[in-house]
Amino acid sequence: MKDYKFLKGFLLGVLLAAVVGLGGYLGVTNYISAKEARQEETAPDSAKAKKKIQLLETLIDETYLEDADEDALTESMYAGLIDGLGDPYSRYYTKEEYKSLTEETEGSYQGIGIVMQQNPDTGVITIVRCYEGAPGAEAGVLPGDILYKVDGEEVTGTELAEVAKKIRSEDTESAKLTLARDGENDYIEVDVKKAQVEIPVVSHEMLENQVGYIAVYEFTAVTVQQYNDAYADLMAQGMKKLVIDLRGNPGGLLTAVCDIFNNIAPEKLIVYTEDKNGEKEEYLSGKGTNMDVPLAVLVNGNSASAAEIFAGAVQDYGIGTLVGTTTFGKGIVQKVTPLTDGSAVKLTISKYYTPSGRNIHGTGITPDVEAELDEALKQKVTISKDEDNQLQKALEVLGE
Repeated sequence: MKDYKFLKGFLLGVLLAAVVGLGGYLGVTNYISAKEARQEETAPDSAKAKKKIQLLETLIDETYLEDADEDALTESMYAGLIDGLGDPYSRYYTKEEYKSLTEETEGSYQGIGIVMQQNPDTGVITIVRCYEGAPGAEAGVLPGDILYKVDGEEVTGTELAEVAKKIRSEDTESAKLTLARDGENDYIEVDVKKAQVEIPVVSHEMLENQVGYIAVYEFTAVTVQQYNDAYADLMAQGMKKLVIDLRGNPGGLLTAVCDIFNNIAPEKLIVYTEDKNGEKEEYLSGKGTNMDVPLAVLVNGNSASAAEIFAGAVQDYGIGTLVGTTTFGKGIVQKVTPLTDGSAVKLTISKYYTPSGRNIHGTGITPDVEAELDEALKQKVTISKDEDNQLQKALEVLGE
């Protein structure tokens, strides 16, 4: 097995401690003398880690029954190091995983057209949105479904990006999903054929009484242009009031939020971050024109991260009225750093604060006007504007 010199300094924590702790059983004492043990105790941590890794290599080479996949061992070491942080939002991406992540933020990807969200405490994965006309919705997947298995393998507690990778895998033409659905006694199994999915990140229409409606599903690289096009179209139709719908929006790019605010509240502080050293960084909207129509913003428990930054700025500046239910509560920022071999690492690097100085991590943003979506509507793929009681509440607020 090759010498993993590039892994110097990696301390594998529980895994390594457990293996070394089983030394008597595994015959570790055959590989390390008493003198070497004393040297081990006084060696720097980085040297100890390297020595443990070398010991594990020797044990695998000489005693492991099967053939070891060196690439898999290496990748698992990288992933294990980041996983040791205990942060559900930090992770290591292989080259393939990082490619999938990049495709998603660019606005299209190979998959089934669903948006998933994972509870960081329980590991439960919930379907929060199904793109209309995409394979997931066509196969009968519904918002609110809990994803229990993918291709027969349980995914509760599995890193969300890993689950997405499994669903999108090019090795198979379809994904078999096992779902738990409220009101159903048994699990539901659906086979969903994979396809190239164009992410509809923005949709819009003119409602009665010249009220414009813009739904923003995610903040990606294409969101700003799609939003600006939608806004311009509504203004050309004589829009007098506006509803922006952020329900089910899991977040995305902070820069997209700031750019959209160019024509909502130009040259204003939208959010600021603070890192472990107390260093602050401010993010401002650019030059533009103030929006001069009354605004209501719809939010719910699945409005997260960048969507909460948007909602927080609206609320802090009094630009509009938030309507719906308390948001998800993700007030921390991650940075993805590409590595030279095509892989990448995502780390939580700072907390973010709304313009008034609020950090909403773990608590979310309470809307100005609370309105729970009717129970009968929660699992419908398409909800008409007339029956959408949260939207109707927003229209009522604008009417006042």
